[in-house]
Amino acid sequence: QVHLVESGGGLVQAGGSLRLSCALSGTIISLNFMGWYRQAPGKQRELVAAITSGGNTNYADSVKGRFTISRDNAKNTVYLQMNSLKPEDTAVYYCNADAYSLNYWGQGTQVTVSS
Repeated sequence: QVHLVESGGGLVQAGGSLRLSCALSGTIISLNFMGWYRQAPGKQRELVAAITSGGNTNYADSVKGRFTISRDNAKNTVYLQMNSLKPEDTAVYYCNADAYSLNYWGQGTQVTVSS
């Protein structure tokens, strides 16, 4: 059984930094990519950053140059380093593992950026 557990969210002032972690337990036979999504109140969930099993990365335009996604395969953990945070980054951040026909989600972690 696959589980994703996020950590690292919290309250930070604008301009500050946070690092989110997503620990994966269990076995995924065929992993396409892992990603971080976020959902702000009243808005749809959106993809923030993704990293493929080969290490290729992709970012939403709104976070390019500020956020960095990385992975530690030995620890089965994916990270999202968030710098220069803005109030509009406030949301619940979810870790996702895309295994083509299957999708796994974490429980989410709240990130709040005060102005």
